Amino acid sequence: MEKGRAQFPFPYQPYKIQEQFMQALYSSLDQGKVGIFESPTGTGKSLSLICGALSWLTDYVEKSSQEAAALLQEGETALSASTAQSSTSSSSAEPDWITDFVQKKAERDLVSKLKEEEVKRKKREERLEMIRNNAQLKYAMKRKSSEDDEAFKLLQLSKEEQTESQGDQEDEELIIAEYESDDESKTRSRFVGAEDDTDDELVEEHVTKIYYCSRTHSQLAQFVHEVQKSPFSKDISLVTLGSRQNMCINEEVRHLGSIQRINDRCMEMQKNKHEKQHHEEGAKRKRGPEKSVCPYNKASALQQMRDDILGTAHDIEQLLKLGRETHSCPYYSTRLAIPPAQLVVLPYQMLLHEATRRAAGVQLKGQVVIIDEAHNLSDTLSCIHSAELTGAQLCRAHSQLTQYADRYKSRLKAKNLMYIKQILFVLEGLVRVLGGKVGQNPQSQTTQTGTEMHTINNFLFKAQIDNINLFKLQRYFEKSMISRKLGGFVEKYAGSGVRLHTQSSSNKENQRTGGLNRFLQTLQSNQSTAPVSSADQQGSVEAEKMLSASPMMQVEGFLMALTNSNTDGRVVVHRQGTLSESTVKFLLLNPAVHFAQVLRECRAVIIAGGTMQPVSDFKQELLFSAGVGEERITEFSCGHVIPPENILPLVLCSGPSGQELDFTFQNRDSPRMMDETGRILSNICNVVPGGVVCFFPSYEYSRRIICHWEASGALARLANKKKIFQEPKKANQVEQVLSEYSRCIQRCALGGGGLTGALLFSVVGGKMSEGINFSDDLGRCVVMVGMPYPNIKSPELQEKMSYLDKHLPHSGGRSPGQALIENLCMKAVNQSIGRAIRHRGDYSSMVLCDRRYARPATLSKLPAWIKGRTSTHTTFGPAFAAFRKFFLEKRQKQM
Repeated sequence: MEKGRAQFPFPYQPYKIQEQFMQALYSSLDQGKVGIFESPTGTGKSLSLICGALSWLTDYVEKSSQEAAALLQEGETALSASTAQSSTSSSSAEPDWITDFVQKKAERDLVSKLKEEEVKRKKREERLEMIRNNAQLKYAMKRKSSEDDEAFKLLQLSKEEQTESQGDQEDEELIIAEYESDDESKTRSRFVGAEDDTDDELVEEHVTKIYYCSRTHSQLAQFVHEVQKSPFSKDISLVTLGSRQNMCINEEVRHLGSIQRINDRCMEMQKNKHEKQHHEEGAKRKRGPEKSVCPYNKASALQQMRDDILGTAHDIEQLLKLGRETHSCPYYSTRLAIPPAQLVVLPYQMLLHEATRRAAGVQLKGQVVIIDEAHNLSDTLSCIHSAELTGAQLCRAHSQLTQYADRYKSRLKAKNLMYIKQILFVLEGLVRVLGGKVGQNPQSQTTQTGTEMHTINNFLFKAQIDNINLFKLQRYFEKSMISRKLGGFVEKYAGSGVRLHTQSSSNKENQRTGGLNRFLQTLQSNQSTAPVSSADQQGSVEAEKMLSASPMMQVEGFLMALTNSNTDGRVVVHRQGTLSESTVKFLLLNPAVHFAQVLRECRAVIIAGGTMQPVSDFKQELLFSAGVGEERITEFSCGHVIPPENILPLVLCSGPSGQELDFTFQNRDSPRMMDETGRILSNICNVVPGGVVCFFPSYEYSRRIICHWEASGALARLANKKKIFQEPKKANQVEQVLSEYSRCIQRCALGGGGLTGALLFSVVGGKMSEGINFSDDLGRCVVMVGMPYPNIKSPELQEKMSYLDKHLPHSGGRSPGQALIENLCMKAVNQSIGRAIRHRGDYSSMVLCDRRYARPATLSKLPAWIKGRTSTHTTFGPAFAAFRKFFLEKRQKQM
């Protein structure tokens, strides 16, 4: 293995760059490296990752098996030789006898351990072979599952006919169990969601595996489909992980909507299941109605579905279908399949967040992690570990917890009441920092507008909660599961006595908060008195769910964030005029502190993406800061599969009239600059067939320049050549706009409408700058107007820059803060212009409109496959001549 691999199984003849990619990947995994891999979209990156990584895993497992067998044979030989030698030697000297005994015992223990591991490995292989070969096994329990389904429906019908019994006993599940100890050494670390509800006999030891994670479920599904097409589809055991919200098939739970309420109900059902099993074993059941358990969570069905999962690769949609067929829970079945699985596919959050990782049963020790679409990994880590609370959430949490404590104070132990008082005290302090008071309507409380930035310690002093031990409070949250208890309490009694906010004794205050209490009722009554769109109805339903849910889980996350090191984060206090809209936010400045554990535990980590340039911030901010040495880091960047002549990147320093293109904040709003941009687009649309995608640096600038063009007539002139589309602000409208844009281009290609195609106005960092493919005629030209620098006046960004300047070394005459600004800008540019060119036969031009792109430092941050072909033009004439020649040649080749 040390020499790498000459050939890799592949579904077709791989490109040369794919072979190079797989060889570099294989070598990185074998040597335990941290690899940064860049492979442009359209070069088959996913298949290269799959075939390279799984080739290494297959070889590694085989090599480990051979080494174990050789070691076992060597041990048995040594043991027999030692026994023969001891039988012929004299045993009169006691020290020799003791030495001989100890040596033989160590050898016997080693041989015994090796034999045991060999037996386990063979059993595992035999079981997987049986699962894959026995087609009947997959549906062995389908008939029984159908019978269970019928029984479940009958049970539901009978439940509906029963009258709900009242009384304090039915609230037993809402009462916090006695909290016994604050001693950390005795506390078994248990995060929210990390419930011990899987049957012990189903849990297996973890085999060597690869964890593959990406940003979205659609990207994960696409990866699974690539595995299914690969030569490894029949030989690899793969499991796809997801949240309860995505994997639940119990309609009673699914309709709850929010992930928090789904999690709470699911965990409550698990608890009820274990209590039911306990009662069936002879324990006396408490009075009250029968508690509901999930019919999809039965040990035999879970085990059956786990076997099905290990036998065939499934994406989440296929898992949901399989779960309904086998009447088994996909969420828990996939968790059971993690230990024996060789490839685990999961979203970012589940791998990069320690609490979520532990809850899911993901163990990284000695394993391989591949993080795909990792161009924004640093920002992703910061977002996952940041937390934000509104004044409305804080007031609601305080009100609900107060009412919970009042209702059950006679049934709660003293230590629970003590901690509940501490939580209420902390909530009061957080509301006080925002300039408000608890017990009053947050919408009617005005606050002085402004933003403050604090270190964690200063914030705790300002909130007057520095005397509270947040680490003990965090352990209490984890152990008592108070967030889940309060969520169940609010859900059960919402609309029947539990108020959204605590009311004071004054009639005036009652009137204030009474209006807010009636808010949920008016949502429904308004729908019946006036015609409301389906989108508005959906929004009303979401608002009702949000207001009736408990925000305590978010409070818990915020308090957990405050336990970070004082230097690693800041707290932003943002007052918005009213308490309800004001926010308090924890901002993580050092993502390396949370990534370090992944890097430390894993055998190898691969950070991959289509556009990874510039990589300097990855290395400094995430790797060096996490303690990774330069010798462990390896970089690989491959070119594109397209011929060099299929791409034309141009940097325009001036427009057709000679106006210098300088889209700095001071110049970009000038009418001359806007008019010149319109003339550039007009010239481009005269030449380019099909679709042109134009990216603006922000929604606001897009709005201003389009309004200017409307007034000047430039927009009408553009519309005479191509139909104009604009990126929508609402995410649910993106598909519709893209579909219409695509249909328009197809019609124009057939000669309809007298137009040459379509022009799409988009925004950098918007909904169309990532994850959307403008292949072939959809993106024959991508225009970038200006440089999309982030808002330098943002307090969060200023604090991040200050932190980097203080903690990272300066290089190349620029501070780390300045480098961050430039890297954020160029990452956004690279993502946007990378939307075009999606396969070997594709062709496109990229036009960068701003003289600042001509700077060598800026050009160096473009992807290598674009940078090598980029030409810079100080005047428009030569650039446009090259542009016309490029598309004329493409048209002639197609004739």
